[in-house]
Amino acid sequence: MVPRSSSPALRASATLLALTLATLSGLLAPAAPSVGATVPPEPVEPLEVTIETLTPGEIPTSGTIEVGGTVTNVDDETWTTINLYPLVGGEPMTTPAQLREARRTDPLSYVGDRVTSPGPYAVIDRLEPGQSATYSFTVARSRLDVGARGVYWFGVHALGQDTAGRDSVADGRARTFLPLVEQSSAGRRPDGADVTSPVPVALVVPLRRRILHAGDGSLSETDVWSEELGSNGTLGRLVSMGAQADGAPITWLVDPALTVAAAHLAAGNPGRSLAPTLDPDAPDPDAETPDPETSSGADAPTDPATGADGSEAPDESVGPTAAPSPTGSLAPDPVDADDLDPAVRSLARAAQGWLDSLAEAVRGSQQVLALPFGDLDVAGAAQQDPRLYAQARRLSGGTLPRVGSETDPGLSSPLGYLDAQAIGIADPAETILMTDLEVGLDDDGRAPTVVSVDGREVVVSSSGAAQGGPGPGRRLSAVSMRQRILSEAALRTLDPDPQPLVVVLPPGWAPDDPGAVIDELDTSWVDLDTVEDAVSGVEPTVVAPTDLRYPASQQASELDAGAVAAVDDLVAAGEVLQDVLTLNDRVGDVVAGEAFAAASYTTRPVRRRARESLTSGTRSVRDLLARIGVTTPTGVTLSSASGRLPATVVNDLEEPVTVRLDARSDLPMTLGVPDSIQVPAGGRVGVLLEATTQRQGIHNVSLLVTSVDGVPLGGRADLPIRSAQVSRVIWLIMGSGAVLLFGMIGLRLVRRVREARRAGAPS
Repeated sequence: MVPRSSSPALRASATLLALTLATLSGLLAPAAPSVGATVPPEPVEPLEVTIETLTPGEIPTSGTIEVGGTVTNVDDETWTTINLYPLVGGEPMTTPAQLREARRTDPLSYVGDRVTSPGPYAVIDRLEPGQSATYSFTVARSRLDVGARGVYWFGVHALGQDTAGRDSVADGRARTFLPLVEQSSAGRRPDGADVTSPVPVALVVPLRRRILHAGDGSLSETDVWSEELGSNGTLGRLVSMGAQADGAPITWLVDPALTVAAAHLAAGNPGRSLAPTLDPDAPDPDAETPDPETSSGADAPTDPATGADGSEAPDESVGPTAAPSPTGSLAPDPVDADDLDPAVRSLARAAQGWLDSLAEAVRGSQQVLALPFGDLDVAGAAQQDPRLYAQARRLSGGTLPRVGSETDPGLSSPLGYLDAQAIGIADPAETILMTDLEVGLDDDGRAPTVVSVDGREVVVSSSGAAQGGPGPGRRLSAVSMRQRILSEAALRTLDPDPQPLVVVLPPGWAPDDPGAVIDELDTSWVDLDTVEDAVSGVEPTVVAPTDLRYPASQQASELDAGAVAAVDDLVAAGEVLQDVLTLNDRVGDVVAGEAFAAASYTTRPVRRRARESLTSGTRSVRDLLARIGVTTPTGVTLSSASGRLPATVVNDLEEPVTVRLDARSDLPMTLGVPDSIQVPAGGRVGVLLEATTQRQGIHNVSLLVTSVDGVPLGGRADLPIRSAQVSRVIWLIMGSGAVLLFGMIGLRLVRRVREARRAGAPS
């Protein structure tokens, strides 16, 4: 049972002690898996009150405000006759610093008076322990004693009765912020100027999450994916919020690897494919082009607009032998979910549904910023190996995979921190987003919206607007987030030259009510824009790189040298695999995408698991390469200075490969090998190597299977070659003997002729 003190001061002290203990427990507990994960707050009062509807999101010049939510009995006693009243603050807050301080106030502290007339505004007759009930009421603008422009406290108090009776202390409360922009008398600023220009507000919706792969390239953590992509998951609710925006101009910050991952899940989560991506009948761009004047018959050139069979020929710039477009090559081809195994069918349909919803949500006047592929930890890459960023940026391309929307390059970390090195290696056309906490706030909690760091323009987002509202209750509920954004924008209308407001939603956040955010942001004094339009024409404030406040905790969590080496190993293995496969020009990018996803900002909390994913992938790719081998005889004897050595290249893969052999000998020997050897899928090809040596003896020769570029694949054969070459002296002796032999034969013939002539003379 939540204790109920007879004294408000004692009750506040007890609650403060409970909050302190809860805070200490939270600091000692293991870190939550997601930065923005919603953890139910500890109840500080016996009745838990929420505000789930608040319309409009500002104090109107006239009319009413509609409020609704729930009341839950978190006590172990029954509460009866629960009366509900609105509450409004007395003095407005006029600076962002005051809003930050207000958010941190004790949930039980006094912030304003209840509106009791005519009251009560709603009554709940009875709540058993654990029971909830909804409430709703309207309060007239005339009942709110407010006049000066700014941001006011607004809340709901619940006063009930238990076995101890009833008192005037609230037994449950909910609070939020409510801005007043237009005065009832005239819409004028404090300096007397007319309120004519609305404040540009850009809402950035990040779509990023941890993506890890198994060794074969399939996605791991599929149970988490099923939850995330569903209608109640974080990713599902964010896309739903955008889809319900009714074309409002918002900005999406998307990791393209996320839509590729969803496409993999929609295809049944297969492993990486080695299947052909090139047409084997397509002409080789490196082959010589025949002279049309000397060609005829079968060699005559075809119509450039059609192929040999009369079909439309592919554009040479995007032909099957050209470098593929990364955005179209990393996602697998769609499949019919009905053809999939029932175990993966449900997840496949959820993933495809999410992709379809995202494609619908980003249409219209939306801006889509594509992060470096895999949401690469750019700060760590800039320190260890800047080439990784260039590769990840290339893979992101200009079109969101399987969604089809055009993208612009964007860069931001989940918490908005980027060091000067990361900014320095960014693409010049990149939209860089940084938190105002790194730029620094003035005494009033303000920061410029656009800064220049070493000549690079950086858009500064409001950390305060992303913090949500005050407690008790859910500080990051849809209503709390929306009211904080409106309040931050309202305070900018008090400035003579209001700066645009850019809000990047916090990582892991998802609206409990996807339809309660965007609509109420569309007011007469808010100009909802994309980031590009909101900051257009804003003069940047110059900030020295040394003045950036990059936390040591961020630096400590960056990619280290070991992680970068593991990424390089996997990327290199994928490049070799692509070089070896005769008809696949995509697998290298696919493997690189797996590597970058494991080196992501989102894998910072699980670096060990990410490293295991990298090493597992590298091992799997190398095992594939090792299935290409070479066999030779047990031994070879050369009877002269040169001879031919037979060898057989064996391909145990299900796809054709192109390789070469590298011959190495412990004694001087020249071995001629073909420039390349094409081996069919599951086939064997025999080759004859020319061996030449001037040295007799046994030569221990090793034949290694390599890529065409000479990178060893793992296949190897060792054999001895015996050289039986005869020396020149022996040849001289043998030649002299032959001359002597034939000389003696000739001499004996001459003697026989003479003897025959002598014997025939007397007769």
